[in-house]
Amino acid sequence: MSFKLSNEQFGWALGAFALAYAIFEIPAGILGDRIGQRSSLIRIVLWWSIFTVLTGVTTGLITLIFTRFLFGMGEAGAFPNSTGAISRWFPKSETARAVSFLFVGVSAGAGLAPLIIVPLAAAYGWRVPFFVIALIGLLWVLICYKWFRNEPSEMNGITNDERNLIENNRRFISHGQAFSWNEAFRNKSIWSMIVAFFCSQWGLYFFIAWLPVYLQQGRHFSENQMKFATSFLFLLGIISALLTGWLSDLLARTKGLKFARRLMGIMGLCLVGIFIFCAAVAINNTMAVIYLMTAYFFLWPFSINAFSTCVDIGRDNAGTIAGIMNFSGQVGAFTLAIVFGKIVDLNHSFNTPLFVLSAVLCFGGLVWLLVDPASKMNGLMKTKNYCSPKSIGCHGT
Repeated sequence: MSFKLSNEQFGWALGAFALAYAIFEIPAGILGDRIGQRSSLIRIVLWWSIFTVLTGVTTGLITLIFTRFLFGMGEAGAFPNSTGAISRWFPKSETARAVSFLFVGVSAGAGLAPLIIVPLAAAYGWRVPFFVIALIGLLWVLICYKWFRNEPSEMNGITNDERNLIENNRRFISHGQAFSWNEAFRNKSIWSMIVAFFCSQWGLYFFIAWLPVYLQQGRHFSENQMKFATSFLFLLGIISALLTGWLSDLLARTKGLKFARRLMGIMGLCLVGIFIFCAAVAINNTMAVIYLMTAYFFLWPFSINAFSTCVDIGRDNAGTIAGIMNFSGQVGAFTLAIVFGKIVDLNHSFNTPLFVLSAVLCFGGLVWLLVDPASKMNGLMKTKNYCSPKSIGCHGT
């Protein structure tokens, strides 16, 4: 970008998005649970497309921060509403696999972005890629409007057998019971999810926002080296997401829901922290990249199981629970965005903030030990009301 920002200023530009995303995450999740995820997702991506264009016409640090804040405000709720849609659309035995495809999309987009953005920016200037990406978003809006529906019963082309299979075995059973904030915030699992996800998003935001800067300025990679390293990194993310979804659902069936979600979450986040520490102390650039790739590979087992747990606990209110959890995550992302650049500018070292990041991630992994995805919150939902007399295979869990 032509603004010649310091690392601290760049951090504020990144942080403006994360801060707005955090503030509006819970309201967006609640809205999706109340009116349906289809309208909410269309609004989110339409807003995202508009502010992608406006990012491309910013003129300096102040307008960039302002635009990024509005960008985050509109995009807030993407994951809570996607989580709510999974609660409505997938049998509970396929929860983690369904969530895994959200993260396949995250990694695929992040991996393809440098291959699209870097050549376009080199040929036409840094503003043009924003316009191209906005057009892709508008195309998605048209497809979602024409094709997607909130419920299987509203969908064209779905058979009665498939609809009954989903509706009789999913977490979502519409019972019209109000969400109890008092009971939710007295629940130990939700508080543990809040703390652990706050920590995890330090890691994710490092990979999404700071990794290219780290590779070029901290490890002195060329632009082409950075581009291909990050693209390969996100290819590993796709593989990790697919494996995680399959393995987590398998473990849930064979070893129990609590064992599966806890094991995958703790192992994933602690290993991310360990391998980021290894990257920080690595002298050889090749080994540093290998450690970072391995860390990114283990990030998805935590994230996928975290959002799967939102479906497990939240059920009809999965979007609201995901909004609460991801609110704390975006506060973590905002913190990382500011702290990382500040530490770099103060210490003139890109490795020092990695030590802090490693400690935060390992702490979050240990906190996840307190999460029980099978926990029941009496004021939030009454499991005895979940099953209609005609429901098949519903056991109130």
